[in-house]
Amino acid sequence: MSQYYTNSMSRRSFLRTGSGLILSLPFLESYASAQVVGAAGAAPKRMIFLGGGFGFTKQTFYPQQAGRFADIGLTQGLLPLKRHMDDFTMVSNMTNHGASNPHGGSTSYLTGANVSGTPGKRFYNTISCDQLAAQQLGRETRFSSLVLSAKESDGLQNSGHGDGLSLSWDTSGKPVPGLVKPMEFYHQIFASGEDSKEELEHRLSKRQSILDIVNVNASGMKRTLSSHDREKLDEYFQGLRQIEQDLQRQAKWSNIAKPDAPYGEPGANLLGEDEIKLMYDMMIIALQTDSTRVISYRQPVCSVLVGMDVALKAHSLSHYGFSADRRKASEARDQKCMELFAHFIDRLKEAKDVDGSRLYDNCIVSYGSNLRSGHELKNVPALLTGGGAKNIKHGSHIMLPQEDTPLANYWLTLMQEAGVKVNRFSHSTGIIPELIA
Repeated sequence: MSQYYTNSMSRRSFLRTGSGLILSLPFLESYASAQVVGAAGAAPKRMIFLGGGFGFTKQTFYPQQAGRFADIGLTQGLLPLKRHMDDFTMVSNMTNHGASNPHGGSTSYLTGANVSGTPGKRFYNTISCDQLAAQQLGRETRFSSLVLSAKESDGLQNSGHGDGLSLSWDTSGKPVPGLVKPMEFYHQIFASGEDSKEELEHRLSKRQSILDIVNVNASGMKRTLSSHDREKLDEYFQGLRQIEQDLQRQAKWSNIAKPDAPYGEPGANLLGEDEIKLMYDMMIIALQTDSTRVISYRQPVCSVLVGMDVALKAHSLSHYGFSADRRKASEARDQKCMELFAHFIDRLKEAKDVDGSRLYDNCIVSYGSNLRSGHELKNVPALLTGGGAKNIKHGSHIMLPQEDTPLANYWLTLMQEAGVKVNRFSHSTGIIPELIA
């Protein structure tokens, strides 16, 4: 039996199911805004990068012509976004020039690097655009960025690459670990009461001491190393510097309490649609409380299929040309993904920001995939929404005049619209003027 209840502190409603799961219902009033009402200044810009592997059904997801959706209509796959038809843009004819392996998943989706094509390196990645943006947008927040991922269980295939890996890569091209369960995300952003300030400071001091010893002992090693080994050691020290910066950030925020949770701890075994919805809702609170201004989220695919009673795994489903049943299941998957995306846009529009505006009005949200359909690397899907990019008009399908326009141009355009001071990213050749009003 389900139980409906409202948290009086947050004026937000929830549904506790018979299995113990807690699902949020639509925002009635922002939980976080009550804590920051009256804050000086305009609301900050935020960037959100959403992605899932395996692409979409070519025949029913992608529009065949450019123009305003009000004129050309929405495809079957995009129909769940109808209520937001005037508030999103689809961009076609972009290709990730660094991607060379369809089975490489989302490894270079936000980096543009050719991870296996660098001479002398078996694997080489570069910084992802979300982490580059976080270096500037996330300076004053508790978390420079929040990195979310997905861990498919029960032998399910992952959503495009290594299980638990995120879309994000640091300045050294190393993977940024992602929070893979709603429970982990919950404990990251809300006060848990587990550690006192003194305990936290002790742990930080101990970790800093270890780093100091490593730095001192390794400082004389370079004189005896080959150039290749010195390069490897430099990468190692760059990683240490990132850890030190993280420690400094933790120390800075140790005196500032995390927001109280508006609801109880989520269940440990949430999967699929329930998992994504709860992750979306916690993302909203993280943004409202200004815990972060940059989020990346590699979403699950296989567990969504399980929740839809689709027996096929995501990779098998991507070969939907083998049968009508697979094609039908692929189309249903597309619509489910867009239903969830529409739900997230609903949340952004309902939530209030610090200055009373809609949270939606200050966010730049990109949703896409590393593949178009099947194993096609070219012309990858890109959906863009949010009012944070003031110069971009929504409500249209934009077909870029140049085929295989670098996907990096898209990331560069979005970063500049968010106020990130960057003139080039990865293999970019410039911004996309067709996106700018």
